[in-house]
Amino acid sequence: MTGLRHRAWSAAGNRNTVAVVVLLVLALIYPTIVGSLQLVPVIGDFVPKTDSMVVMVVFTTMAIGLNMVVGYAGLLDLGYVAFYAVGAYTAGWFASQQFSQVSIDFGAAGIPDGLPGIHISMWLVLPVAGALTMLAGTAIGIPTLRLRGDYLAIVTLGFGEIVPQVVRNADNVYGFDLTHGTFGITPIDSLGFGAVGAALGLPESFRQSSDRAQWYFWFAVVILLITVFCSVRLRDSRLGRAWIAIREDETAAAAMGVPLMRTKTWAYAIGAFFGGVAGAFYASFKGGAFPADFYFNISVFLLCMVILGGVGSVWGVILGGMLLSYLNVEGLANIGSTIQATGLAFDPTKYQFGIYGSIIVLMMLFRPAGLIPERRHRVEMEEGVHDTPFYDVQREGTLTDRDGSDD
Repeated sequence: MTGLRHRAWSAAGNRNTVAVVVLLVLALIYPTIVGSLQLVPVIGDFVPKTDSMVVMVVFTTMAIGLNMVVGYAGLLDLGYVAFYAVGAYTAGWFASQQFSQVSIDFGAAGIPDGLPGIHISMWLVLPVAGALTMLAGTAIGIPTLRLRGDYLAIVTLGFGEIVPQVVRNADNVYGFDLTHGTFGITPIDSLGFGAVGAALGLPESFRQSSDRAQWYFWFAVVILLITVFCSVRLRDSRLGRAWIAIREDETAAAAMGVPLMRTKTWAYAIGAFFGGVAGAFYASFKGGAFPADFYFNISVFLLCMVILGGVGSVWGVILGGMLLSYLNVEGLANIGSTIQATGLAFDPTKYQFGIYGSIIVLMMLFRPAGLIPERRHRVEMEEGVHDTPFYDVQREGTLTDRDGSDD
């Protein structure tokens, strides 16, 4: 039996390795073949542009960060957009002309000499944004995570509503312009390789390059891969096992010695870190941080990605994130154009949240564990049936494996 399990795990590991390699190759060549794919009959109209792929990858990265909170630790977070906003505005503070009273240039790419404001290299701003967002997540989490269930969801919803209001109205904090109000902070510096990269034939600034979209896409994929790697390693670590224990039964986890507050806070802080990095990257790609980008619906949208793909499943969240973000960015518009070309006056973009809601309802009816369910959830759905406790089902299965009978 041990040998069979070992071979099964080895086969699964090989399949995962092959899948990762194939996806990496496709990501590397996608910007160069997207034009050809768009010429293919029928499917060409639905192939996303490289710019759209950047947005899709960024939102998928945030969904994986949220999955650490919701999927691993079982903490229902309805305010994740707050971390996205903190990361974007951190990029605005440290890589723009927002604070024109000073003139600091530390490795920024593609900006003229003497430009007012703080201009730190975006390569440094990304981890700084993650670190500051992590601190913000800790500050929010310490007073919040003592609550459970619906109460926790309500409080995180409150923080998700507070942060956009703060950035919208923080243009006059005791005479100091912190966020530039409803106008947002723009332009935000671009990623790039600077003068050294230009000497090597690489773009000094991505935004000034003719291949802007593909460079941002490739580095968005790198950030996604780092996030996936950290997510998988954390899931299999001692901390990850503590998160899962809290998710399954918080009272039992506390009885076994798991420090609830510290473990929950780590989940909140680490999830916030990746949300902040994604927010700063997206702000650089878009060229600004605007309050209108951080509304509550984004938190719900990210949560839908996690639910659609499979709560706790990294591969599932990647699939759910790419699918829903494609529909949001470009897919529904492409579908609407195809429908209207037949003579029907129907625009699905007007009903986008109704469509997303319908997708989730159908998932709950026909595949409640998600498109690619986590192993534990799949076992619960398939074996933990009727009124039999899940523990008893597992124990009965173990006894059956041992003696070949159902006794």
